[in-house]
Amino acid sequence: MSENSRTVHAPAQDVWTVLTDGWLYPLWVVGASRMREVDDDFPAVGSRLHHSVGSWPLLIDDNTEVLEVEEGKRLVLQARAWPTGEARVEIELRPIVSDTGEATEVVMREDARRGPALLIPPPVRHPMLAWRNTESLRRLAYLAERRQ
Repeated sequence: MSENSRTVHAPAQDVWTVLTDGWLYPLWVVGASRMREVDDDFPAVGSRLHHSVGSWPLLIDDNTEVLEVEEGKRLVLQARAWPTGEARVEIELRPIVSDTGEATEVVMREDARRGPALLIPPPVRHPMLAWRNTESLRRLAYLAERRQ
């Protein structure tokens, strides 16, 4: 499983607010290009984000489902982008309090679970995911840090 972390210079609640606004998903998730719909009860377990992946005219309409949620602390998603496959994504928030104010360590873990992406050996797949998720966490930080 690929794991990335980043210190976000914002309170955990601000990061959580961005994570749980499904309409912001394509602003911070690399590869997501647009939202088509967000279930009303998102981020409840079983709720879905209906998004498109790719660039026009080669867009894939699919969804991401919430598998687990710990309010304000942890979100586990099953991201789909068929025909490439499915991935499990875990995002954990760890509050940091220091002399300079509140911050949050965001830890993101991801790996393929189904589909052709599993054919890519882990030593090749994990660095690709790490590179992508470094940028996703950077974008998430920009959104959360600007909320203050």
